[in-house]
Amino acid sequence: MTHEVRAVVARKKGAPVSVETILVPDPGPGEALVKVQACGVCHTDLHYREGGINDEFPFLLGHEAAGVVEAVGEGVTGVAPGDYVILNWRAVCGQCRACSRGRPWYCFNTHNAVQPMTLADGNPLSPALGIGAFAEKTLVAAGQCTKVDPSASAAAAGLLGCGVMAGFGAAVNTGGVGRGDSIAVIGCGGVGMAAIAGAKVAGASKVIAVDVDERKLEWAGRFGATATVNSAKTDPVEAIRDLTGGFGADVVVEAVGRPETYEQAFYARDLAGTVVLVGVPTPETTIELPLLDVFGRGGALKSSWYGDCLPARDFPALIDLYLQGHFDLDAFVSEKIGLDEVETAFEKMHRGDVLRSVVIL
Repeated sequence: MTHEVRAVVARKKGAPVSVETILVPDPGPGEALVKVQACGVCHTDLHYREGGINDEFPFLLGHEAAGVVEAVGEGVTGVAPGDYVILNWRAVCGQCRACSRGRPWYCFNTHNAVQPMTLADGNPLSPALGIGAFAEKTLVAAGQCTKVDPSASAAAAGLLGCGVMAGFGAAVNTGGVGRGDSIAVIGCGGVGMAAIAGAKVAGASKVIAVDVDERKLEWAGRFGATATVNSAKTDPVEAIRDLTGGFGADVVVEAVGRPETYEQAFYARDLAGTVVLVGVPTPETTIELPLLDVFGRGGALKSSWYGDCLPARDFPALIDLYLQGHFDLDAFVSEKIGLDEVETAFEKMHRGDVLRSVVIL
């Protein structure tokens, strides 16, 4: 059986997206059909539309989603019809060299659905991050479905599927922020705000938010920032050092992906501190640092993929924190929109007017 559903499609580079009828097959072995309830509008979807990921158009956009499993294919035991799930784009294989060494968050062989979803004329679609959730229903690998408490709002829960998990995990999983630590977060979009919120949950003593937008710095205080720095007006390196006794922060999260902000992060950390790059650079971006400074300052320079998360471990735990009132996922939801408003949501996101627009289906 094939399901005809409405979905958001990017047909060519830089062109406005369109809402079209697509065809979604019943799940085959190892696959799950999910009825999508909510999906956040993420910068990565805009990168796909702009051709910044690859040129495998047409794309089925959307990936930051929650919904209910409608059907599963042969051999699926981890989820069943009726399960409330968050979709993830790193369904670990359990067998590759990373998984076999006990580091499944680095899995090199993550799973996606095998069967294609298509346009009405049969032309196959490329689902964003192997998900494609700006759609009434989507087909994914069963391992991309993580069961969570169904009392969690889909608009909030779905955000763990990408941006919020990436930021929270960058601070807590990759950066290892803990009680009494200091952290600076450069770039206060959705990912940076999640890093700030994660640091607060982990017990950081000083949480310094850095951005050029006063609106975002004001929002950062709501998520747990104890100090803010407008880097358009003040040298952020000197400001961070002043706020940390002259030493620099224990952890600096760079959530922009630019050479100049990465350099700021590098020099704003304490000796033997940690820099975490979670902002996504463009392919042509390069950086130059004095190698003696890299050697002499010690510590660690890390990148964070998906917040180094393990969805089966982290999603339920963060949903529990949300339901207990310790982690305000609802605060990330700036507006709720329909499928036909995604293009407008891209414009708002580009202007920095929202943290997350969330499509409700």
